Amino acid sequence: MLNGKLLKTALCSAAVTIEKHRKEIDELNVYPVPDGDTGTNMSMTMTAARRELSVMPDTATVAEVADKAASAMLRGARGNSGVILSLLFRGFAKGMAGLEEARGLDVANALEIGVQAAYKAVMKPTEGTILTVARMGAQQAQITARDSEDPIAVFEQCCGAAAEALANTTEMLPILKKAGVVDAGGKGLLTVWQAMLDVFQGKAPEEPEEQAAVRKQQENIAIGRVDLEEEITYTYCTEFIVQKKKDCADPFKLRAYLETIGDCVVVVDDDEIIKVHVHTDNPGLALQKALEFGQFVNEPKPKVENMRIQHAGRVREAQNAAQDETYVRAEPEKPFGFVAVAAGKGLEDMFRELGVDQVVCGGQTMNPSTDDILRAIHATPAKHVFVLPNNKNIIMAAEQAVSLADRNVTVLQTRTVPQGMSAMLAFDESLDGEGNRIAMTKAFEKVSTGQITFAARDSELDGHPIKKGEVLALDNGKLSFTDKDLNHAAYKLTKKLVNGDTSFITVTYGEDVTEETAQQLVDKIQDKYGDKIEVMLVNGGMPVYYYMIATE
Repeated sequence: MLNGKLLKTALCSAAVTIEKHRKEIDELNVYPVPDGDTGTNMSMTMTAARRELSVMPDTATVAEVADKAASAMLRGARGNSGVILSLLFRGFAKGMAGLEEARGLDVANALEIGVQAAYKAVMKPTEGTILTVARMGAQQAQITARDSEDPIAVFEQCCGAAAEALANTTEMLPILKKAGVVDAGGKGLLTVWQAMLDVFQGKAPEEPEEQAAVRKQQENIAIGRVDLEEEITYTYCTEFIVQKKKDCADPFKLRAYLETIGDCVVVVDDDEIIKVHVHTDNPGLALQKALEFGQFVNEPKPKVENMRIQHAGRVREAQNAAQDETYVRAEPEKPFGFVAVAAGKGLEDMFRELGVDQVVCGGQTMNPSTDDILRAIHATPAKHVFVLPNNKNIIMAAEQAVSLADRNVTVLQTRTVPQGMSAMLAFDESLDGEGNRIAMTKAFEKVSTGQITFAARDSELDGHPIKKGEVLALDNGKLSFTDKDLNHAAYKLTKKLVNGDTSFITVTYGEDVTEETAQQLVDKIQDKYGDKIEVMLVNGGMPVYYYMIATE
């Protein structure tokens, strides 16, 4: 049977494992544009679960552990891969509901429910991705559960089928075959599942890198503070003072012993006392050993504190304080409000001028979590909140916030910042929520967006090699061509976007482009189209993109 303690350990180990392998998974992304990266997003999603699970008691049931993990992953989900991972575990938690321990069939059913939830959330599921890997694994789990009640055997067969499916993704998607790699999301899922299986089979769980954590702890002791990002290696902070006995042994021997059962050991002595500080999982052993050197003094009394509980509380307090500073929950007073995702002061200011209540900092390479978006929704003083993700990799995370919000929420599937701005301009106070959804959607769907960025990795386009650092031109999200010259690429892309119905062009330049350079581009565009098309230049100040070009 699978109990809560084992599941908790397995999930925490999986979070550490995918963090250690996230760069390797990131590098499987074959599309050359800068992005949030699959491994990083999945790792951050799993880490959200580990933070919550680390303070759960070992007596928790499988249902309680699965529910806690799923809830934390849902709120911490980043990017499409992170959201799909959270949905798989949300379904898993539903399958575990009410159980103290899980049998083989329970595990198989839970995996199947997770796959169904993930497929339902994706508008156009693509085979050869994380969905395929999850589905094939869950199908094999169902087959195995017919003959075995052993949950470990069921999960083992699930991982075996998932590994086979992952290998086949190379043949299922042409872009993967051309690059000779497997799907990054599928690799991330298998990394998580395999790490869980290792723990189920009795292998030692993966632990976070200790060296940096120990150094931080030692520094914190010296300066009397707690770093909110530190990793807790041992559970109990133990402190005491011993009154030396006459024939007291060398205190160095006490220090040597304490270092075998813990870390952050401090032993200070004088002619009368020995003062001790140690982090350990066995405070009783430390106290027992100390009695060989003398007797405990009455004041101050020996102190043993659970650092995991303390740390989790302080992290939550700090997070809540930070959240309170950024997002103060507002009562829904006005009929409609707006949340937009954008990066760059210029873009943020523009959205606010258009009536957006809360701007969540994020975008390409910086995917905000579901919880980030949810807090912004709750800080919007409206009964009905429209959310503008403005990036295709943020839409799913925004949609997960809908069911968690305490007010009506509509997520408009804006894939670019210009689409989000067009949607805002189409808002009509005289319409109801559904009317505005339709009007705003029609407006942003008319916007064509071009983006000029750089190649984040070596790749190829239509058989032509792309070198890292080259200028990339994206036509409505699709890679169109590469270039060596920034303004030449932007001008060429603008001509591709313009058609007979175009009456307006907006050129927004980013933080790595000077106003002078951007003005030269606008002058060239204006010379090309004369008075037929109005051209506007905007300082967006955004990272990643040199230019965003919108035509309407």
